[in-house]
Amino acid sequence: MNSKTNLFGISNVRDLTKADVVSALYIVITMVFAALSFGPIQFRFSEGLNNLAVFNKRYVVAITLGCFISNMMSSLGPLDMVVGTGETLIALLTINIVTRFIKSLPLKLVASVLIGTFYMFIVAAEIAYLGSTAFWPTFWSAYLTTAIGEFVTMTIGAVLVYIINVKYDLSK
Repeated sequence: MNSKTNLFGISNVRDLTKADVVSALYIVITMVFAALSFGPIQFRFSEGLNNLAVFNKRYVVAITLGCFISNMMSSLGPLDMVVGTGETLIALLTINIVTRFIKSLPLKLVASVLIGTFYMFIVAAEIAYLGSTAFWPTFWSAYLTTAIGEFVTMTIGAVLVYIINVKYDLSK
């Protein structure tokens, strides 16, 4: 690769390695907590890594890939590989773009948590679509439970990412 950063924020082997490690970490955390990672009530702790999109766009690709591979294990089947991963990509792109205009790291992380929580409506729609009950009541209950799980796990992730960034500059 040349010295210019490509579309994915990867300009050298070191960037690619960082992205690969984050993808693998997402998969491992999802699988270790698999019982909590899937379904209408989910606390997918790997979603805390979504906060990395604040620091560098390479993490958008890395986390999306990790989510796609993790969703291969989902009980929701191939639809989750498309819809769930698509939701992650949309949320991460939004986080990466919106937080470019925010100077304060704590505010960037707050925005990240709120954006990630908001976009859970896509996963809720997927769950409601696959459910055998009325769409709208299922949608709202699924949104409530997935949004709460996302908010909690992303908040925990934001705190951890902030602490890690104090020691290691995650934007590099």
